Order: sequence, then structure tokens, then C-alpha cells
Amino acid sequence: MSELVILSLGSNLGDREENLASAITLLGTYHQITNIKGASFYESEPLYNTNQPKFLNTIISCDSTMTPFEFLDIIKYIESSLGRPIERNKNEPRIIDIDILCYGNSYIETVELTIPHPQLMFRKFVLLPFSELMPEYKVEKIGSTISELLSICPDKTNVVKHIIEKNA
Repeated sequence: MSELVILSLGSNLGDREENLASAITLLGTYHQITNIKGASFYESEPLYNTNQPKFLNTIISCDSTMTPFEFLDIIKYIESSLGRPIERNKNEPRIIDIDILCYGNSYIETVELTIPHPQLMFRKFVLLPFSELMPEYKVEKIGSTISELLSICPDKTNVVKHIIEKNA
């Protein structure tokens, strides 16, 4: 059975646009992942470790026939193949970061994976593109839609839609 999966992608090292696009392209190479849709790219200030470059973020939705843990393995493989070290410190600059925000109606709380993502409602850089893509998506465990969560989000960092510059 296919489940709706919502992912957050971010990058603040190297060619950020290319890093996000490559991750989305690689996700699309798996036959168990279909119907990929993405929001615009948004530039955001780093939240915790502020002594690092700005992030480029987006949200994608897709359908998957994998289990959440199989999907997590694919994400780790994609991050690694794009150059993200397996061993890394939290809140450090990164080539790519992919988080599972929601996976169907799954509620998972393990050391390795928590769904829905526990920081979802506190991150403007997640909620803004998520609201663009699916404003009326209801996070059942929280009981609110994405647009409702965005309206009460305590995150006051600057998050702006990124304009992709085209070469002449």
C-alpha cells in the first residue's frame, strides 16, 4: 500500500540549489517512490548554530510503498552519496539534510526516527514551503493544519522565497 510522505530538504554548503535538486532527482530513481511534488526553494537563517551560511530549504511530497525505516535508509544513502558524512555534529553546516516530516498516519517514536517530526511546528523554514505545497494538510497527532501551525509558529527567523537566477 502506498503512503503519502512529506520530506524537508535543506542545504547550506556548496551549490545549494544543485544539492537540493540532486537529492530530489535521486529520490525519483527509486520505483517505490512516485508522484514527487515540490515547493519553491526558501532561504533561511540558521536556527541554532548561527555562525554558518544561510540554508536553502524546500518541502516535497511523494508516495511510497516502503516502510518508514526503509525510506530512512534510502535518505541516509542519498545524503551520503551527495557528500554528507555519516558521522556528523548536530546543527553544523551540511551539503544536504533530508528529514521525514510525516509518513501517512504513522506515529513513530524511536531513537532513530520520530514521526511526525518533533520540531515541525517550531520551524518556519519547514512550515512556509509546506504551507505553499499543502496548506490544508492536517498533522493528525498535532490536530492542526500546516497553515494554522504557520500562523502560530514561534520561529521569528527570516525565511524568504529564493529566486533562482538564470544564466543569460
